[in-house]
Amino acid sequence: MNSASDVLVIGAGVIGAATAYFATQQGLTVTVLDKGLPASGTSSACEGNILVSDKELGPELELTRYSLNVWHGDLAEHKRLWEFESKGGIIVASRESSLASLNRVMASQSGYGVHVDRLDPDELRRAEPHITPDALGGAFYPEDCQVQPMLVAAHLVRLATQAGARFVADTPVSGILRSGDRVTGVRTPGGNFSAAAVVNCTGTWAGQLAALAGVSVPVLPRRGFVMVTEPLSPMVHHKVYAAEYIDNVGSSDAGLQASPVVEGTPSGTILIGSTRERVGFDRTVSTEALRLLAGNAVALFPFLEHVKAIRHYHGFRPYCPDHLPVIGHDDRAPGLWHAAGHEGAGIGLSAGTGKLLAQALAGQSPDLDLTPFAPARFGAQTPNSTTHREEATA
Repeated sequence: MNSASDVLVIGAGVIGAATAYFATQQGLTVTVLDKGLPASGTSSACEGNILVSDKELGPELELTRYSLNVWHGDLAEHKRLWEFESKGGIIVASRESSLASLNRVMASQSGYGVHVDRLDPDELRRAEPHITPDALGGAFYPEDCQVQPMLVAAHLVRLATQAGARFVADTPVSGILRSGDRVTGVRTPGGNFSAAAVVNCTGTWAGQLAALAGVSVPVLPRRGFVMVTEPLSPMVHHKVYAAEYIDNVGSSDAGLQASPVVEGTPSGTILIGSTRERVGFDRTVSTEALRLLAGNAVALFPFLEHVKAIRHYHGFRPYCPDHLPVIGHDDRAPGLWHAAGHEGAGIGLSAGTGKLLAQALAGQSPDLDLTPFAPARFGAQTPNSTTHREEATA
């Protein structure tokens, strides 16, 4: 058995990497396992959003605002490492009904302290000269940001290892170790790893890892596609998306949904999203999804009709039925912790999630109450939980 750590983080995407980094800042000994390399899952197949604009009032918005403070505070000195851009986001309404809904959202968010400016058609076109002539107005969110998520994960793992953490790649978890009812580590093909706390940061596979410990965490994969254009001179200056995107984010519909999200990158390419559908782990390329992406993007920015798409990619967002992530200690399996189920908000929420979880792991009261995200909200242990137990050996 490998030497014991205070914290054993399973998964080296942005959530796991942030948890490992902040745990080392708390003075904890940390081991990170991943079945591949850092950011080899969802973190490598997304747009890198750090959004306030798409959050409704409630616990997720509170976590978002806290996380923004961590990005701009604790992690400020590292921004250049992961191409952090504070470019702001713009929501566009092209129908009267969408504009009315957007106005209601802005009013409620403003009352909560979110920075948002209403844009009339002229102001919108000054901000984005190439926007559709059908746009009736919009909202500007200066706090919306962007990062390169693979760089975030890679550099946070590196910073954690520089602070004393150990990273072990290509190491899938095959079983859970216990001493009595307490989770004490994991079994892998390369040997056993023990720790005072095992943290499930496995993204779309979080439910499978939880099942090994005999508990239910209903995180499911939700497939999404992104298209990338040829490099252009600056044409899109913010993260721009249609008002319908907010409804799709909060929807539980399993079918294909698509709403335009368009943004430029430092390299000149334009990223075009986004689609959502629950099809399990089916990696088949959906021509229907790509067609919808292209059509929606052209409707938002007509000039894109004459721009070449040079590639596309897709991955799986960790969807949770109540649209809240799972963060904290699992009282149903003492010693097991979770940080998963953030769906499309995982990049933005990773910094706050990692810091809050590290505080709790160190025995402190987290800066933000984690009760709304508690794993135990999903009920008792699974009926066959005892079949997943493997006893720890000395």
